[in-house]
Amino acid sequence: MVKRTTIHDLRKMKEQGQKIPMLTCYDYTSAKMLDEAGIPLVLVGDSLGMVVLGHDSTLRVTLDMVIHHSAAVARGCSKGLIVIDLPFATYSASDLPLSLNTARRAISEGGAQAVKIEGGRRMAPVIGALVASGIPVMGHIGLTPQSIHMIGGFRVQGRTEEAAKRLVAAAQALERAGAFALVLELVPAPLAEKISKMLSIPTIGIGAGPGCDGQVQVLHDMMGMYDDFLPKHAKRYAHLAGLMRDAATTYAKEVRAGEFPGPEHTFDQDMVLPKGLDAPRPKKKKKRANR
Repeated sequence: MVKRTTIHDLRKMKEQGQKIPMLTCYDYTSAKMLDEAGIPLVLVGDSLGMVVLGHDSTLRVTLDMVIHHSAAVARGCSKGLIVIDLPFATYSASDLPLSLNTARRAISEGGAQAVKIEGGRRMAPVIGALVASGIPVMGHIGLTPQSIHMIGGFRVQGRTEEAAKRLVAAAQALERAGAFALVLELVPAPLAEKISKMLSIPTIGIGAGPGCDGQVQVLHDMMGMYDDFLPKHAKRYAHLAGLMRDAATTYAKEVRAGEFPGPEHTFDQDMVLPKGLDAPRPKKKKKRANR
Protein backbone atom coordinates (compact mmCIF):
# COMPACT_ATOMS: atom_id res chain seq x y z
CA MET A 1 0.00 0.00 0.00
CA VAL A 2 1.33 3.45 -0.97
CA LYS A 3 2.10 5.64 2.04
CA ARG A 4 0.70 9.16 1.88
CA THR A 5 2.52 12.10 3.46
CA THR A 6 0.99 13.04 6.82
CA ILE A 7 1.05 16.19 8.92
CA HIS A 8 3.41 14.34 11.28
CA ASP A 9 5.81 13.68 8.39
CA LEU A 10 5.88 17.41 7.67
CA ARG A 11 6.81 18.25 11.24
CA LYS A 12 9.60 15.65 11.12
CA MET A 13 10.88 17.24 7.91
CA LYS A 14 11.11 20.59 9.69
CA GLU A 15 12.85 19.03 12.69
CA GLN A 16 15.38 17.33 10.41
CA GLY A 17 15.99 20.49 8.37
CA GLN A 18 14.45 19.08 5.18
CA LYS A 19 12.87 21.72 2.96
CA ILE A 20 9.28 21.02 1.93
CA PRO A 21 8.20 21.53 -1.72
CA MET A 22 4.52 22.33 -2.29
CA LEU A 23 2.67 23.03 -5.55
CA THR A 24 -0.87 23.96 -6.45
CA CYS A 25 -2.84 21.47 -8.52
CA TYR A 26 -6.33 21.52 -10.00
CA ASP A 27 -6.82 18.39 -12.14
CA TYR A 28 -6.28 14.64 -12.34
CA THR A 29 -3.55 14.62 -14.99
CA SER A 30 -1.39 17.20 -13.22
CA ALA A 31 -1.92 15.41 -9.91
CA LYS A 32 -0.52 12.17 -11.35
CA MET A 33 2.57 14.00 -12.62
CA LEU A 34 3.18 15.72 -9.29
CA ASP A 35 2.78 12.38 -7.51
CA GLU A 36 5.36 10.81 -9.80
CA ALA A 37 7.69 13.76 -9.16
CA GLY A 38 7.49 13.12 -5.42
CA ILE A 39 5.79 16.38 -4.38
CA PRO A 40 4.78 15.72 -0.74
CA LEU A 41 2.32 18.59 -0.34
CA VAL A 42 -0.35 19.51 -2.91
CA LEU A 43 -2.64 22.53 -2.64
CA VAL A 44 -5.98 22.72 -4.40
CA GLY A 45 -5.86 26.49 -4.20
CA ASP A 46 -8.60 29.00 -4.82
CA SER A 47 -6.06 30.41 -7.28
CA LEU A 48 -7.91 28.12 -9.70
CA GLY A 49 -10.34 30.99 -10.08
CA MET A 50 -7.62 33.01 -11.80
CA VAL A 51 -5.33 30.50 -13.56
CA VAL A 52 -7.99 27.97 -14.58
CA LEU A 53 -11.29 29.87 -14.76
CA GLY A 54 -10.02 33.28 -15.86
CA HIS A 55 -11.36 35.48 -13.04
CA ASP A 56 -9.44 38.54 -11.88
CA SER A 57 -9.30 37.39 -8.24
CA THR A 58 -10.02 34.40 -6.03
CA LEU A 59 -13.23 35.93 -4.68
CA ARG A 60 -15.45 34.36 -7.36
CA VAL A 61 -14.51 30.83 -6.34
CA THR A 62 -17.23 28.80 -4.63
CA LEU A 63 -17.06 25.77 -2.36
CA ASP A 64 -18.56 23.59 -5.09
CA MET A 65 -15.80 24.69 -7.45
CA VAL A 66 -12.91 23.73 -5.16
CA ILE A 67 -14.61 20.46 -4.21
CA HIS A 68 -15.00 19.60 -7.91
CA HIS A 69 -11.31 20.24 -8.61
CA SER A 70 -10.12 18.63 -5.38
CA ALA A 71 -11.97 15.42 -6.17
CA ALA A 72 -10.18 15.28 -9.54
CA VAL A 73 -6.81 15.85 -7.84
CA ALA A 74 -7.59 13.16 -5.27
CA ARG A 75 -8.15 10.61 -8.04
CA GLY A 76 -4.65 11.25 -9.36
CA CYS A 77 -2.70 11.83 -6.14
CA SER A 78 -1.97 8.87 -3.88
CA LYS A 79 1.24 10.00 -2.13
CA GLY A 80 1.07 13.72 -1.47
CA LEU A 81 -0.94 15.31 1.33
CA ILE A 82 -3.80 17.19 -0.35
CA VAL A 83 -4.76 20.53 1.19
CA ILE A 84 -7.88 22.29 -0.07
CA ASP A 85 -8.47 26.04 0.18
CA LEU A 86 -11.71 27.04 1.85
CA PRO A 87 -13.08 29.82 -0.39
CA PHE A 88 -14.03 33.37 0.51
CA ALA A 89 -17.01 33.72 2.88
CA THR A 90 -17.36 29.97 3.49
CA TYR A 91 -15.91 30.17 7.03
CA SER A 92 -16.05 32.72 9.81
CA ALA A 93 -15.05 33.16 13.44
CA SER A 94 -18.59 34.40 14.09
CA ASP A 95 -20.19 31.33 12.50
CA LEU A 96 -18.40 28.17 13.60
CA PRO A 97 -21.20 25.82 12.38
CA LEU A 98 -20.74 27.26 8.87
CA SER A 99 -16.97 26.76 9.12
CA LEU A 100 -17.36 23.18 10.30
CA ASN A 101 -19.83 22.29 7.57
CA THR A 102 -17.60 23.86 4.89
CA ALA A 103 -14.54 21.96 6.09
CA ARG A 104 -16.49 18.72 6.42
CA ARG A 105 -17.66 18.93 2.81
CA ALA A 106 -14.17 19.83 1.60
CA ILE A 107 -12.74 16.71 3.21
CA SER A 108 -15.54 14.22 2.57
CA GLU A 109 -16.52 15.32 -0.95
CA GLY A 110 -13.21 16.78 -2.13
CA GLY A 111 -11.06 13.87 -0.98
CA ALA A 112 -8.51 16.17 0.67
CA GLN A 113 -6.71 15.39 3.91
CA ALA A 114 -6.55 18.96 5.24
CA VAL A 115 -7.97 22.43 4.69
CA LYS A 116 -6.35 25.87 4.48
CA ILE A 117 -7.89 29.09 5.75
CA GLU A 118 -6.68 32.69 5.50
CA GLY A 119 -6.45 35.20 8.32
CA GLY A 120 -4.56 36.13 11.48
CA ARG A 121 -5.49 35.88 15.15
CA ARG A 122 -9.23 36.26 14.44
CA MET A 123 -9.10 32.83 12.75
CA ALA A 124 -7.72 31.07 15.83
CA PRO A 125 -11.21 30.04 17.07
CA VAL A 126 -12.04 28.59 13.66
CA ILE A 127 -8.81 26.58 13.57
CA GLY A 128 -9.42 25.38 17.12
CA ALA A 129 -12.95 24.23 16.31
CA LEU A 130 -11.90 22.40 13.13
CA VAL A 131 -8.93 20.70 14.78
CA ALA A 132 -11.15 19.64 17.70
CA SER A 133 -13.41 18.01 15.09
CA GLY A 134 -10.50 16.04 13.66
CA ILE A 135 -9.82 18.23 10.61
CA PRO A 136 -6.17 19.24 10.06
CA VAL A 137 -5.82 22.97 9.27
CA MET A 138 -3.09 24.94 7.51
CA GLY A 139 -3.08 28.64 8.35
CA HIS A 140 -2.24 31.49 5.97
CA ILE A 141 -0.99 34.95 6.98
CA GLY A 142 0.77 37.87 5.33
CA LEU A 143 -0.90 38.70 2.05
CA THR A 144 -4.29 37.02 2.19
CA PRO A 145 -5.87 37.26 -1.30
CA GLN A 146 -9.42 36.77 0.00
CA SER A 147 -9.01 40.06 1.90
CA ILE A 148 -7.57 41.92 -1.06
CA HIS A 149 -10.14 44.72 -0.89
CA MET A 150 -9.37 45.30 2.78
CA ILE A 151 -5.60 45.18 2.23
CA GLY A 152 -5.75 47.48 -0.78
CA GLY A 153 -3.98 45.36 -3.38
CA PHE A 154 -1.29 42.74 -3.75
CA ARG A 155 1.40 44.21 -1.54
CA VAL A 156 4.08 42.96 0.84
CA GLN A 157 2.90 42.67 4.44
CA GLY A 158 4.83 43.22 7.69
CA ARG A 159 7.24 45.92 6.54
CA THR A 160 6.73 48.25 9.49
CA GLU A 161 7.62 47.37 13.07
CA GLU A 162 3.98 47.37 14.14
CA ALA A 163 2.89 45.24 11.18
CA ALA A 164 5.73 42.80 11.84
CA LYS A 165 4.63 42.43 15.47
CA ARG A 166 1.08 41.68 14.34
CA LEU A 167 2.30 38.92 12.02
CA VAL A 168 4.45 37.37 14.73
CA ALA A 169 1.52 37.42 17.15
CA ALA A 170 -0.77 35.94 14.51
CA ALA A 171 1.65 33.12 13.74
CA GLN A 172 1.94 32.22 17.42
CA ALA A 173 -1.82 32.35 17.91
CA LEU A 174 -2.51 30.04 14.97
CA GLU A 175 0.09 27.57 16.16
CA ARG A 176 -1.49 27.53 19.63
CA ALA A 177 -4.90 27.01 18.04
CA GLY A 178 -3.65 23.79 16.45
CA ALA A 179 -2.60 24.64 12.88
CA PHE A 180 -0.22 21.98 11.54
CA ALA A 181 1.55 24.41 9.17
CA LEU A 182 1.46 28.05 8.14
CA VAL A 183 1.70 29.75 4.75
CA LEU A 184 3.59 33.05 4.79
CA GLU A 185 2.78 35.07 1.67
CA LEU A 186 4.60 38.25 0.59
CA VAL A 187 6.40 38.68 3.91
CA PRO A 188 9.89 40.26 4.10
CA ALA A 189 12.50 37.48 4.14
CA PRO A 190 14.10 38.38 7.51
CA LEU A 191 10.70 38.45 9.23
CA ALA A 192 9.61 35.17 7.61
CA GLU A 193 12.83 33.52 8.75
CA LYS A 194 12.31 34.81 12.31
CA ILE A 195 8.75 33.45 12.40
CA SER A 196 9.90 30.11 10.99
CA LYS A 197 12.49 29.72 13.75
CA MET A 198 10.00 30.68 16.45
CA LEU A 199 7.41 28.07 15.48
CA SER A 200 7.53 24.32 15.95
CA ILE A 201 5.20 23.83 12.96
CA PRO A 202 6.45 24.13 9.36
CA THR A 203 6.16 27.43 7.48
CA ILE A 204 5.54 27.39 3.73
CA GLY A 205 6.66 30.54 1.97
CA ILE A 206 5.49 32.22 -1.20
CA GLY A 207 7.36 35.42 -1.78
CA ALA A 208 8.75 35.12 1.77
CA GLY A 209 12.37 34.19 1.11
CA PRO A 210 14.46 31.04 1.64
CA GLY A 211 14.25 31.04 5.43
CA CYS A 212 10.86 29.29 5.44
CA ASP A 213 10.65 25.53 6.00
CA GLY A 214 9.11 25.01 2.58
CA GLN A 215 7.97 26.79 -0.55
CA VAL A 216 4.74 26.82 -2.54
CA GLN A 217 4.27 27.97 -6.11
CA VAL A 218 1.31 28.14 -8.47
CA LEU A 219 1.74 25.30 -10.97
CA HIS A 220 0.87 27.46 -13.97
CA ASP A 221 3.51 30.04 -13.00
CA MET A 222 6.41 27.62 -12.53
CA MET A 223 5.47 25.60 -15.62
CA GLY A 224 5.41 28.74 -17.79
CA MET A 225 1.84 28.32 -18.96
CA TYR A 226 1.50 32.11 -19.25
CA ASP A 227 3.67 34.42 -21.37
CA ASP A 228 2.33 37.77 -20.24
CA PHE A 229 2.93 37.88 -16.49
CA LEU A 230 5.20 36.30 -13.90
CA PRO A 231 5.07 37.37 -10.22
CA LYS A 232 8.37 38.51 -8.71
CA HIS A 233 8.36 35.57 -6.29
CA ALA A 234 7.87 32.96 -9.03
CA LYS A 235 10.43 31.14 -11.16
CA ARG A 236 9.72 29.43 -14.48
CA TYR A 237 11.09 25.90 -14.61
CA ALA A 238 9.56 25.24 -18.03
CA HIS A 239 7.99 27.23 -20.88
CA LEU A 240 4.95 25.15 -21.73
CA ALA A 241 2.88 27.98 -23.20
CA GLY A 242 5.13 28.23 -26.26
CA LEU A 243 5.38 24.45 -26.66
CA MET A 244 1.61 23.99 -26.42
CA ARG A 245 0.90 26.84 -28.83
CA ASP A 246 3.44 25.48 -31.35
CA ALA A 247 1.97 21.99 -31.09
CA ALA A 248 -1.57 23.29 -31.69
CA THR A 249 -0.36 25.37 -34.66
CA THR A 250 1.39 22.38 -36.24
CA TYR A 251 -1.66 20.17 -35.67
CA ALA A 252 -3.98 22.66 -37.35
CA LYS A 253 -1.57 23.01 -40.29
CA GLU A 254 -1.39 19.24 -40.82
CA VAL A 255 -5.16 18.80 -40.62
CA ARG A 256 -5.73 21.56 -43.19
CA ALA A 257 -3.09 20.06 -45.49
CA GLY A 258 -4.56 16.54 -45.18
CA GLU A 259 -1.33 15.25 -43.59
CA PHE A 260 -3.05 14.10 -40.42
CA PRO A 261 -4.24 11.46 -39.86
CA GLY A 262 -1.68 9.38 -41.74
CA PRO A 263 -1.68 5.62 -42.39
CA GLU A 264 -0.14 4.97 -38.96
CA HIS A 265 -3.15 6.68 -37.30
CA THR A 266 -5.79 4.90 -39.40
CA PHE A 267 -7.56 1.56 -38.83
CA ASP A 268 -8.06 -1.03 -41.59
CA GLN A 269 -11.43 -2.57 -42.40
CA ASP A 270 -11.46 -6.31 -41.55
CA MET A 271 -14.86 -7.03 -43.05
CA VAL A 272 -16.38 -6.48 -46.48
CA LEU A 273 -18.36 -3.29 -46.57
CA PRO A 274 -22.09 -3.81 -47.11
CA LYS A 275 -23.30 -3.25 -50.65
CA GLY A 276 -24.71 0.13 -51.42
CA LEU A 277 -22.45 2.17 -49.15
CA ASP A 278 -20.57 3.47 -52.16
CA ALA A 279 -23.67 4.04 -54.29
CA PRO A 280 -24.07 7.61 -55.53
CA ARG A 281 -26.51 9.74 -53.60
CA PRO A 282 -29.70 10.64 -55.46
CA LYS A 283 -29.64 14.10 -56.84
CA LYS A 284 -31.99 16.60 -55.26
CA LYS A 285 -34.68 17.92 -57.57
CA LYS A 286 -34.37 21.61 -58.28
CA LYS A 287 -37.32 23.66 -57.17
CA ARG A 288 -39.01 25.65 -59.89
CA ALA A 289 -38.97 29.34 -59.34
CA ASN A 290 -42.42 30.89 -59.00
CA ARG A 291 -43.32 33.02 -61.93
